[in-house]
Amino acid sequence: MSLPIERKTHLDTLAITLLVVCCAFWGFQQILIKVAVAEVPPLWQATLRFWGATVLLWVWCVARGVPLFQRDGTLGAGLLAGLLFAGEFACIYLGLQFTSASRLTVFLYTSPFVVALLLPRVVPGETLRRIQWTGLLIAFVAVALAFSEGFRQTSPVAGQWRGDALGLAAGILWGLTTLTIRATKMAAASAEKTLFYQVAVTALVAPLLSVLLGEPWRLDYSAQAWGSIALQSAVGAFASYLAWMWMLRHYPATQMSTFTFLTPVFALVFGVVLLGEPLTLKLVLALAGVAAGIVLVSRR
Repeated sequence: MSLPIERKTHLDTLAITLLVVCCAFWGFQQILIKVAVAEVPPLWQATLRFWGATVLLWVWCVARGVPLFQRDGTLGAGLLAGLLFAGEFACIYLGLQFTSASRLTVFLYTSPFVVALLLPRVVPGETLRRIQWTGLLIAFVAVALAFSEGFRQTSPVAGQWRGDALGLAAGILWGLTTLTIRATKMAAASAEKTLFYQVAVTALVAPLLSVLLGEPWRLDYSAQAWGSIALQSAVGAFASYLAWMWMLRHYPATQMSTFTFLTPVFALVFGVVLLGEPLTLKLVLALAGVAAGIVLVSRR
């Protein structure tokens, strides 16, 4: 008989530290994807990433004796979470064919609003107060400010609305994935099993989409490309996502979601530090705005 899960009503120091570290890596991961995409097509890159993560997670569970295939009533919800997770990534990669990364980023980060609007209807303890809604809005506006250049194109890309729509769909699917995990029997499943449903289903869906898009499959890539894929698999899709799933079992998802606004801002910061991109006033204001929003949402 499993022990009851201890759920906290606020984010403590451990949760905040883990969230900042995860978001920092997810921001750095965008640099890793940029580095590898010159050699490795995006969905084939995602395929290799999630194949690697699935194997690592399976080895981790075998070593720690964590059951993955035990009947616990989570199959339906787990497969749904996996399909939503895979759909999110598909929308992101497909959307980037029609719109800029900056525009898609803004639409993608509507996800915390989906969580904040829908989750309290099934988990009353996740309801945000007015001051927390204000913080959520401030963080979103800060991210929109950081990526506002993408909305000022004098000549829009053909079919740009499709990319914007796919970015919004990705944000909704991300929010619905969180909702599925918190509002179904998945809430009582282990972090490992919750993640396994998602990475395993995505590992099956991504190669199908890669084939449909006609991406070439090769393995003779440079050490730099393989290093990027290894980090994306081991840290991105395995370790950081496992930490996120563990936190979803113990902390309020609505408060956690606000921290994800740090990810695109971190990506811009790493662009400045590692790629020599210019440090702008917008970036500084965005970082301050996201930080202020997080403080407001995380207040007891």
